[in-house]
Amino acid sequence: MNLRTVNKPVRKIDAMQLVTGQPVYTDDIAPRDCLIIKLLRSPYANAWIREIDTSRAKATPGVWDVYTWEDVRQDGRRFTCAGQTYPEPSPYDRLLLDRHMRYVGDVAAIVAGETERAVDLAIKKIRVAYEVSEPLLDFRQAKDNRILVHPEDNWETLAAVGADNLRNLCAHDESAEGDIEKTLKESDIVLDRVYHTKACQQTMMETFRTFCTIDTYGRLHVVSSTQIVFHCRRILANALHIPKSMIRVSKPRIGGGFGAKQTVIAELYPAFVTWKTKKPSKLILSREESMTASTPRHEMEMHVRIGASKDGEIQGIDLYTLSNTGAYGEHGPTTVGLSGHKSIPLYGKAKAYRFVSDVVYTNVMSAGAYRGYGATQGIFAVESAVNELAEMLGIDPILLREKNMVRQGQKMPAYYGLMNTSCALDRCLAKVKEMIKWDEKYPVRFVGNGKVRSVGISMAMQSSGIPGVDVGSATLKVNDEGFYTLLIGAADMGTGCDTILAQIAAEALECPMENITVFGADTDASPYDSGSYASSTTYVTGKAVEQCARELRERIVALGAKILDVPAEAAFFDGREVIFDDDGERKSISLHRIAAYSMDGNTIALEVTKTNSSPVSPPPFMVGAAEVEIDLQTGEIKVIEFDACVDCGTPVNTNLARVQAEGGILQGIGMALTENITYNGKGKLYENSLMQYKIPSRTDIGHIHVAFENSYEESGPFGAKSIGEVVINTPPAAIADAVFHATGKRFYELPITPEQIAMSQI
Repeated sequence: MNLRTVNKPVRKIDAMQLVTGQPVYTDDIAPRDCLIIKLLRSPYANAWIREIDTSRAKATPGVWDVYTWEDVRQDGRRFTCAGQTYPEPSPYDRLLLDRHMRYVGDVAAIVAGETERAVDLAIKKIRVAYEVSEPLLDFRQAKDNRILVHPEDNWETLAAVGADNLRNLCAHDESAEGDIEKTLKESDIVLDRVYHTKACQQTMMETFRTFCTIDTYGRLHVVSSTQIVFHCRRILANALHIPKSMIRVSKPRIGGGFGAKQTVIAELYPAFVTWKTKKPSKLILSREESMTASTPRHEMEMHVRIGASKDGEIQGIDLYTLSNTGAYGEHGPTTVGLSGHKSIPLYGKAKAYRFVSDVVYTNVMSAGAYRGYGATQGIFAVESAVNELAEMLGIDPILLREKNMVRQGQKMPAYYGLMNTSCALDRCLAKVKEMIKWDEKYPVRFVGNGKVRSVGISMAMQSSGIPGVDVGSATLKVNDEGFYTLLIGAADMGTGCDTILAQIAAEALECPMENITVFGADTDASPYDSGSYASSTTYVTGKAVEQCARELRERIVALGAKILDVPAEAAFFDGREVIFDDDGERKSISLHRIAAYSMDGNTIALEVTKTNSSPVSPPPFMVGAAEVEIDLQTGEIKVIEFDACVDCGTPVNTNLARVQAEGGILQGIGMALTENITYNGKGKLYENSLMQYKIPSRTDIGHIHVAFENSYEESGPFGAKSIGEVVINTPPAAIADAVFHATGKRFYELPITPEQIAMSQI
């Protein structure tokens, strides 16, 4: 296929606005007269508010008002903050303000004032009498514990996810094919291991932030750094008990999200204050609040059993995942599924599999969506187990994968029974083997001064949207002079989806990129879109854009033919003109003139809206290999090189695809080595800033090399699949394997710290 715009390194359409520091982010464009919102947070992990005295705070000069649980409905239906399609699988377990504090950082009061100084002073004057109870902090002990995180009667779940709040159970699920116990019993070797991944913070540079106003018609206008404008509107309507028709949600540029902004974090409180006071208000969460009172990756413990024959054929995989949703259940029932359904299917020859999961409540900060969405944890466990299996069998881990990996044309039982319609995983593995110089470096080399260098490998897969659920829509219209406006409901959160979707439109319309203007997510103007999550935007919304552009072409031809007074079926559009060329007679009319004609006495609308939802979700694949250098005396570890190869179908924008991969790899390296969280015995989180919570920068590692092996996905726009999440999934297992080759010690918990490495050598 001869592509003009797709599969090209097009510069982001908003690049210059961003790099020149133009006012494009939420706080840049907030009204100057906003009430400043701040939140009083609980110092206890499990406590009831017995009394709360706000009189002195309200009397503080410059303070507008202070709101507590007494100011919101306690008898109404609870809600969830999870940005998911209705009916949400996540339980309805929240109130806007509650008497029951369920983690250190839960919101006890809202303070609104004219200045930040007045609000800070007022918060110090609030007096709260808490009835403190013992917290439930160990997620391994949570199920059926005597301490209940959600004992309330009005807790509810809208979906059959196996939840029971009186057992601290947010979700339970089981799936299987074949007789796993029989298969494992008949296997020559069975590996049985338990892996643990802690919660990880998304740590996007722009923290959670929202401002709200009342528009000309008395409606609540919420402007927020969010990935989910339509879901946000529903959540706010549920929380405030007002009609959705009275709420408009729009988003400006987003300074990073990585899934964190798929949950409503900051929007609730200014929305409440503005609806109550009719005054503009804004809430800007501090970095400390974003670290201690948001929704990080779910902590998970995964028990893996793998059975194999002596010659290295994997016979069966058994996985049990225990997930810690924390104080609330946002994304709890859905993230856990990816730990099995995105890891087990990597091995297509297995005769049997079983995947069982439990998600439990505890009295720590609630978890949520983070790039990889559960697949990251499960792939670390399964890929680490496969690497250890290779060692036990005395087989090169790349050869073991070559023997067992899923291939194109295979049915994937553990991946919802879907067919693998496009797959270059075998080529990705071969490419990475070449890039890392595996045969030269595997498994370890001594480089002097007590230091060694070693390599490790991992594969990964993800999805392209949620099959049969996610909806993407696009509207395209022709404007004066023949340029186009593309209206979308998907949120560009730095990923460049505005650019990518414009590329797809330009390709289908055969026009230059500069002829496409993009209008981002706004519930009043955009066609409905589930939002930017689940690696859905390019595949699901991108296909809607392609379909939309093709239908708009037909409308352009119809109007052009009408003006030319020729049959529409005999005319065609070449991106610049509608042309009639038949039996030596040639007529044409430019798009510029057609656009002008459309505005005078015309009945053919040059505007099309298309909605797309896919019954399938073709997975992107990735292989990653890490080379690390370790000082065996101090435990200091450096990633010298990380080589990766990605199959995302047709990369729509080769530059942005590469940047996505490099960024995801860097985040995966952080999860493997530096990003750690620790709670004290009372549920207080120590890592409350970027001084304590250490994310790697580009200077902390050596070289990241990314290559692409393209497959072609028929159901995607111009053959594209997703790329946004798969790229984070290979570093943890690859690095853990490299550490083993260097030290002789297997690590089953992340992060792997220098202290642990040094102690393992004693």
